Amino acid sequence: MGQATYKDAGVDLEVYQESMRRLPRLMHRTFSPRVMKLDGGFAGLCQLDFSSELFRRNYAEPVLVTCTDGVGTKLRVAKLTDIHNTVGIDLVAMCVNDAICCGAEPLVFNDYVAMSHDDPVRLEQIVEGISAGCLEADCALNAGETAIMPDLYGHGDYDLAGFCVGVVEKKELIDGSKITPGDVAIGVASTGLHSNGFSLVRRVVFDMEGLGVDDYIEAVDSTVGKALLTPTQIYSRPVRKILAHYHGQQVVRGISHITGGGLRENLGRILPKNVGVEIRKDSWPVPSIFTWLQQLGDIADDEMERVFNMGVGLVLIVSASEVDAIQQSLTDSGLESWEIGQAVQGTGVVEWAG
Repeated sequence: MGQATYKDAGVDLEVYQESMRRLPRLMHRTFSPRVMKLDGGFAGLCQLDFSSELFRRNYAEPVLVTCTDGVGTKLRVAKLTDIHNTVGIDLVAMCVNDAICCGAEPLVFNDYVAMSHDDPVRLEQIVEGISAGCLEADCALNAGETAIMPDLYGHGDYDLAGFCVGVVEKKELIDGSKITPGDVAIGVASTGLHSNGFSLVRRVVFDMEGLGVDDYIEAVDSTVGKALLTPTQIYSRPVRKILAHYHGQQVVRGISHITGGGLRENLGRILPKNVGVEIRKDSWPVPSIFTWLQQLGDIADDEMERVFNMGVGLVLIVSASEVDAIQQSLTDSGLESWEIGQAVQGTGVVEWAG
């Protein structure tokens, strides 16, 4: 019997080092003045405040906001298409979109990539997407981990997880507690499925209907693969623009990221116990990807609404007097939005109206 080696066990350290050499450029392009470079170190460093006048924040009571998430089984679609440079955007989006619900400025992002075997090209593609997402979120990718685990993942499989740290001044923290009857719910457009419900999506599209990723969907004017891999919208920059404009005025009373659970569950998470929200179902256009999927799988309305965002990826609950101005700001940022409902006296529950 010959000597055992790590390479024989499925991990080639030389190839791994090649993977690591490809990543620094993708990280460095996301760095802000907050990041203290520590290439080759055991951690990522982020400076919370600055001595220079240009970047000084002068926090009185800074609160750190932390969020973690993954991409889920959307990764199976990435494998089927062999397109791996978009799911990293989803990974960043799922974390930073949660952070901004508290009014936070995302600071740094860390990723965890677990792979079946060393693959420098695929890893570079994955991190290219993560880096692009961080640029869009104004968030630095300053650390991460890549794990090679041949006994846990089938050949070519991988998983992604991410972790975001943000900061908000304590007096500007948004937690929904200031939502009052009469406030207006503004729905902000999603880019489609985002990164939720893909176990159901894959069952309907691939298992039940037997479609392939290259099949054309006339209803959405796209191939299956392209439609399903559309990256999650990152809302960080447009929301921060609005919050900066109303600095300290508490015009934005609540923010909800619409993920698994849909509008009712996610919006309900931020409501005070004595306030409800009435949502008008017909107040926004449902994107064709959802109607196509529903018809394809004969999915009930309540199941669709419980699993998917149905075209609304974020909800802002705001003072009624500022609805027009906030919607104009969203338009200027390239985002479509609609007045979809109103806060009412209630019991912390979201109801459909009309």
